[in-house]
Amino acid sequence: MQFGISLLPDVEPETRSPVDYYRDVLAMSRLAEELGYSHVKMTEHYLMGYGGYCPSPLNFLSAVAAQTSRIRLFTGCILPVFHHPVKLASYTAMVDAISDGRLDVGFARAYLPYEFETFGVPMDTNRERFESTIETVIKLWTEENVSAETPFFSFRDATTLPRPTQAPHPPVYLSAVRTPESFTRIGELGHGLMITPSGIELNAEQVHRYREAFNAHHGDSGKKPTVVASLPLYVAETDAEAARIADPYLREYLRVWIKSTDSWDNATSKDYPSYTGLSRYLRTLTPGTCASRAAPSSAHPSASPSACAATWRPSRAST
Repeated sequence: MQFGISLLPDVEPETRSPVDYYRDVLAMSRLAEELGYSHVKMTEHYLMGYGGYCPSPLNFLSAVAAQTSRIRLFTGCILPVFHHPVKLASYTAMVDAISDGRLDVGFARAYLPYEFETFGVPMDTNRERFESTIETVIKLWTEENVSAETPFFSFRDATTLPRPTQAPHPPVYLSAVRTPESFTRIGELGHGLMITPSGIELNAEQVHRYREAFNAHHGDSGKKPTVVASLPLYVAETDAEAARIADPYLREYLRVWIKSTDSWDNATSKDYPSYTGLSRYLRTLTPGTCASRAAPSSAHPSASPSACAATWRPSRAST
């Protein structure tokens, strides 16, 4: 099992300035390297307190790269539907070079209606745009004179620079939440899997689907299926002490998350059939229910060292 830190800003200007926030998370990133953590992961969101302080994980990871030398740099995640693939291929390869080949690239489907509305991107074409963009980014990393013709972008004879430092390209991870076909598809493509079990019940069968599909299509390649789970975790001397310290922070995260999902109250999309009214579901969550759905054998996302050791099985985790 490897551990890293997973960052999703949940702050607003009224509670913390951007200068203070970036100073803190850069210090955390340096400390994570000193402590032997495997990676620093940053997400991408816009406009509101939920993720709004990091519209560009690649910009942030460039700053981390300049202040560290060993720790992996993880986009968790880039939202490809809001980007042209030539820019994504070029920007990621640039960070890969700056970091001397330490970049892992995680992609996820955007899901907040106000972001789609602001960028003028239709939600109902999200899945196809997502897959087309990632496929084209990988092609741009690995080939020259690339041409593409899709409903979302088109270009001819593009060779992006810089070329990736890692061969054949930075490791790719895709996010999946509920749909069984998504887990299977990620395995078939041979990419890593990202999951965020907190707040939504984790079905181990879905992860098993991913591993089976990966091994069936790539078992002879030498590659291994990799699962990255991001969840809140705080460790103190006792379970009670851990809960006392961590619960207020997790409640604040839930408040900010719920506020961002209010835009689903009256939104509908064929690509997101179960998301309408999402904030009403999230309002049922507490720090305790987040734990029970993320890891049923755990009493709480904050616990003593012995409780944590008894709960988490070997994998790759972000906390």
